[in-house]
Amino acid sequence: MALLRKFTKRFVIIANIVVVILFLLACANSFLHPDKWWFISILGLFFPLLLLLVAGFFIFWLFFYSRKLALISLFALIIGLQNIHAFFAIHFASAHFAEKTPGSIRIMTWNIRYWDEFITKKSGTLGHRSKMFEFIREQNADVLCFQEFFEQHNPRDTFSNIRYIQQQLNYPYYFFSRDHRSSSGRFESGVIIFSRYPIRDTLQIKYSNEYKSGIESIIAADLDIQGKTVRVFTTHLQSVLFRNKDFHDIEIIKNVEDSMLEASKSIVKKLKRAVGLRGKQADIVRRELDNSPNPAIICGDFNDVPNSYTYFRIRGNRQDAFLQKGFGIGRTYIHLSPTLRIDYILCDKKFNVLQCAKFPLPYSDHHPVMADLQLP
Repeated sequence: MALLRKFTKRFVIIANIVVVILFLLACANSFLHPDKWWFISILGLFFPLLLLLVAGFFIFWLFFYSRKLALISLFALIIGLQNIHAFFAIHFASAHFAEKTPGSIRIMTWNIRYWDEFITKKSGTLGHRSKMFEFIREQNADVLCFQEFFEQHNPRDTFSNIRYIQQQLNYPYYFFSRDHRSSSGRFESGVIIFSRYPIRDTLQIKYSNEYKSGIESIIAADLDIQGKTVRVFTTHLQSVLFRNKDFHDIEIIKNVEDSMLEASKSIVKKLKRAVGLRGKQADIVRRELDNSPNPAIICGDFNDVPNSYTYFRIRGNRQDAFLQKGFGIGRTYIHLSPTLRIDYILCDKKFNVLQCAKFPLPYSDHHPVMADLQLP
């Protein structure tokens, strides 16, 4: 019996040390470039699970066995504090988004997934576009940043998303990247900025096309806000481009089926390519932010988690609006995992963040995020 207890204790200690090492590697993901350290970048996706395990070991040793052994996990948690804070916001925000403060700037970012038109048509149901427009109208934001925006030039359908937002929702100024165009010229898509403030200048940089599809741009618009110039950026960084087969492969892995090895290879291959490209794109975004002559706001779909190189590289010394005024994990992507916050609003420290929230809507595969900012 004593021998069994001794073996069990050693096994748990070794397991604790292994989990701590993996946790610290996942934390190191924040400063190791994923183009070279892709394995650690993929490991970073398991940061929430590793954090839970480290915390579990800490509680186990502290209350049930040995306080000295609890120090192993405690030191790991202290080292990972920056990553933990980026993952979990601790500001106890109000349950309701308050009325906009006079003189503040309300900005919304949302990956609208082409207004959900293509997804719902495939399933034979009505689209969500009108409901999405109504939500946008109700929020009364000053600036809208959309990713996967879709515009049509179909002579059979005279409806224009851009014209409707300009005229019916009262956003007369816009800048559209027009990254993709169908061969017939009937459809265009990309990232777009709408504004109720005049746009004085614009900027567009298209990322290098190393992935054949899904490549978009970073765009910026200089807004004249009551005599002050503010530069607003938005972007859509490289997606993993999962298809239905890939989601099926993930289910195979979850269920530990016979074809798990082949499914895992397919998923890892796509993740490896995507994290490498996002790292390069993050370097471009950071360069443009650092070169901005005006106070800057960057928002969009980064397609990466808060403990990633992508997030920390772009954020730099800027404020994350959700961390400043939100609470919890702040999940913005509805698939794969309940811990995926991949849509952000970041701003210079010159701004005061008054409030920030994400809105759990069923219309897209992303939830919109909105913040009120004030430039003294």
